[in-house]
Amino acid sequence: MPTVPDFIRRTPPASLRIYFTAIGAELPQGIAWDGPANDVVAPLLRAVDDMADADRLRVVNDAERIGTMADEPGQAALYAVYDDHARLDDMENGHARALWVYLNASATFRHAEEVRFADEKRFGRMWDGFAGRPHLTVARGGAAVEAFRQAVTERFGSANVEVEICDRSRPMLEGPDAALVQAAVYREGRAGDVLEFVDGRLSRRPHKPVVEAALIYEPATGAIEVVAAARETREDLVRLFAQHLLGTAFQGERLPIRQFSLDRLRQPFDFPTDPEDGIESVRITMMKLMPYETQGRRITVECMRRDDSTIWQAAADCLRGQEHGIEGYAITVVRLTIKFRAAPGTRGGRTLPVTITMPRGCDLKDRTERERIIGEKYLQRWRLLRDV
Repeated sequence: MPTVPDFIRRTPPASLRIYFTAIGAELPQGIAWDGPANDVVAPLLRAVDDMADADRLRVVNDAERIGTMADEPGQAALYAVYDDHARLDDMENGHARALWVYLNASATFRHAEEVRFADEKRFGRMWDGFAGRPHLTVARGGAAVEAFRQAVTERFGSANVEVEICDRSRPMLEGPDAALVQAAVYREGRAGDVLEFVDGRLSRRPHKPVVEAALIYEPATGAIEVVAAARETREDLVRLFAQHLLGTAFQGERLPIRQFSLDRLRQPFDFPTDPEDGIESVRITMMKLMPYETQGRRITVECMRRDDSTIWQAAADCLRGQEHGIEGYAITVVRLTIKFRAAPGTRGGRTLPVTITMPRGCDLKDRTERERIIGEKYLQRWRLLRDV
């Protein structure tokens, strides 16, 4: 979780000066804003420590939100909703960009947080996808949005429901970015309570959580994606979205489910790539095998960084003397290490580790947008990923 020290150390001094001025913070005199960045860290940390509780809590919350949007997934979300990419490109780093949008376009910043929420959950346990009619217009306000809000209120028995709609984009394997429309739905959950300290004593306070969901419509294809924690609520959300915001009937047809197939990795494979992607090598560094005759045992084969053996040579050594070679086992998990060529002026290239777990598990969803695009491109080309 991003912290105040992280925020102060990683944000350029000029941006920090704008931030603390904007919130009206009392700072010590003589801070060397134009000097080395490290010279502003200690006085600013002391100033935050000396703030009243409410002011310090505001800085803590701001630092967490800004820091969360300063990493690569957060930056991808900001670029997905903020049209002036050139302005963002001119800023020094991710913290500077996130802070500038936070201060100057608060609604856009909030939309970026909603985009990050949806993209991080995409293809995971909270995600579902449905086929819809293409080339429809999403209602942005008026009676249609009010009818949708009221329908969600009635369906979930929530006293309060808020709906926010924004345009966004998503990078594609080929061609221009896909234009999308995303609706964030916030509803009041069931009442409960939380523990907190009141005047130094532990107490319980009544609490109604906010439940967040996201609905994404792609006009070019008609696809409707939904992210919501409870599986039984997703189809209802899509039905209400289609009825009230798209003005069409919901057919209930699901998008194809992505599934992995690792059978072809029983034999050595050279993992072909395109030169323009800058990939130096692809290597399997771990493979888990399950005997066909029993599901109670697993064999893990690993090739460490300094081991020149291939995973197939390591598996053959591991299984030597066994009744079956690798052909007698199901491959349940593999870890690929994709190594990129070093950029000019750098000592070494970055690596992209990808772990696939049969039948539908893959940690690419936790990577940056660029890494997900590269990973999915080659998993499909290598016929490890397919739609069923």
